Amino acid sequence: MNQDGKAPVVVARDVTRRYGQGQTCVDALRGVSVDIESGRLTAVMGPSGSGKSTLMHILAGLDKPTAGSVEVAGQEITRLNDGDLTKLRREHIGFVFQFFNLLPMLTAEENITLPLTLAGEKGDDAWVKEVVGDVGLSDRLTHRPAELSGGQQQRVAIARALVSKPTVLFADEPTGNLDSTTGGEILQLIRESVDNRGQTTVMVTHDPRAASTADRILFLDDGLIVREMHGASSHEVITTMEEIGV
Repeated sequence: MNQDGKAPVVVARDVTRRYGQGQTCVDALRGVSVDIESGRLTAVMGPSGSGKSTLMHILAGLDKPTAGSVEVAGQEITRLNDGDLTKLRREHIGFVFQFFNLLPMLTAEENITLPLTLAGEKGDDAWVKEVVGDVGLSDRLTHRPAELSGGQQQRVAIARALVSKPTVLFADEPTGNLDSTTGGEILQLIRESVDNRGQTTVMVTHDPRAASTADRILFLDDGLIVREMHGASSHEVITTMEEIGV
């Protein structure tokens, strides 16, 4: 239970991930255990090769661990077959990528509602309108990705991730392909979804400013969680990164 008495949304225990075999194998994760608390923003930081993206992909059901267990919304996911795993991701997980991953032939509105379309759902028009309004895209719905700025494309991606009301939202370097001003606007959107809607969110980032918006920061190095901070400023994040050699 977290400090509010809520059960964690994601629970990982003794997760390892090994790539390759024999002398050429690489241990990306070496026994990670973590609980992702409901209604909070958790940032994951670490140097290149630390295992942070691997951890996110495993928690989101996009990759399977070599050993260990992962529960999402109370369901153990590591032994699910592909069909059941796809269903679980559709029902419980939203994902925001660094490079947006929008379909170029679809309009902004069609990209946003794509998860509902794939699930065979019409969706609640009022909810879709509310999400679109939250991300400031009401006047861009008929535009295709090539007609949108990078920031607007990322807003589409965030709306797409939120429209199915996921149990947990994963954001992989959501500001990594944006200028600092636009990146700040995207961070504010993510923060507001946590504060205003209780959207549980996990964000992988290398940016101390982004991490400082989180309620909790996990620092990974060499496949292990080596430090944890709560409510840290960007200066405190930088200092910690220097201390642990990140």
